[in-house]
Amino acid sequence: MATADPTPPNPLDPDEVMSAADAALAAIDAAATTEQLRQVRNDYTGDRSPLGLANRAIGSLEPGQRKTAGQIIGQARGRVNSAMAFRQKDLEAAELEASLLAERVDVTLPTDLHPRGALHPVTALLRRMSDVFVSMGWEVVEGPELEAEWLNFDALNISPDHPARGLTDTLFVDPITDHKLLRTQTSPVQMRTMLSRELPIYVVSPGKVFRADEYDATHLPMFHQIEGLAIDQGITMGHLKGTLDHLAKAIFGQVRTRLRPHYFPFTEPSAEMDLECFVCHGESVGNPECPCRTCKSEGWIEWGGCGVVNPRVLAVAGIDTEVYSGFAFGMGVDRTVMFRNNAPDLRDFVEGDVRFSRSLRGGAR
Repeated sequence: MATADPTPPNPLDPDEVMSAADAALAAIDAAATTEQLRQVRNDYTGDRSPLGLANRAIGSLEPGQRKTAGQIIGQARGRVNSAMAFRQKDLEAAELEASLLAERVDVTLPTDLHPRGALHPVTALLRRMSDVFVSMGWEVVEGPELEAEWLNFDALNISPDHPARGLTDTLFVDPITDHKLLRTQTSPVQMRTMLSRELPIYVVSPGKVFRADEYDATHLPMFHQIEGLAIDQGITMGHLKGTLDHLAKAIFGQVRTRLRPHYFPFTEPSAEMDLECFVCHGESVGNPECPCRTCKSEGWIEWGGCGVVNPRVLAVAGIDTEVYSGFAFGMGVDRTVMFRNNAPDLRDFVEGDVRFSRSLRGGAR
């Protein structure tokens, strides 16, 4: 015998309405995210939800029954909407707090957002040496790297048959008949200064110089020099030694120096300045058991050339040699950094690896 279909629930039954409201409240409490709460709103307050269907069914009632049904359904929906609003607020606050915690930045921690660069050690030492002279009242002067042959050689008393003027040493610029070259020293800047300035003169000239040298561990076709020139009344070799001693102590600390007789066309008398080896302090001399790589067990390190300016050079610049005298000096900066820091290869200076510059920060220790 066939059974009768069960009677469908009446959406306007107060018990059904209360049951639908309780189910909605339970679902609201169970929602853990705003996304889940959005789904609860669709399921329990939408047009096809029990409460939505009950609200639509009010129109089918008799006029006298609509008021009572409307109050019951309205109260149920009000409870659900109120609970929905409170839960929405709580979930949004919780999600915001979680997002802030996940994205927070501890500003007390050290940070390195950008890779750190470093001043090239040669540049750093050039500036440091220049500062030594600026503090003594000298001026830093510069000149062109493409120079006239006359200023680079003839004006400095370097004879036409001098080996330095050959193509094996000097980089001439085509056409050679124009007598232009990449300067082999910064001394032309000194001559330009003597030709253009009033006396007395106290200048230092740092910069790049160029030679036709091989590119290897101990030679570069482009390197750096710093040269100094003082022209005044009563200048002597003693002033030169005192100036260089001051420079050596400012750059290397307490270190002994010496002057060895030498020959340079630009100066007369001339000398080579040596620094006492700051690694072995001369103790490796004659001691094969303790060889010194820095000075090659000689006890001294050659630093640069110097001397009293040759009167012929002063005369070329139109300076009265009966009244004025001067001294000049020059040294290679790259080699200074090299032997001061025991850098094994000059090619590291031009490879552009910032790790090299960081390792020799400051140029001289």
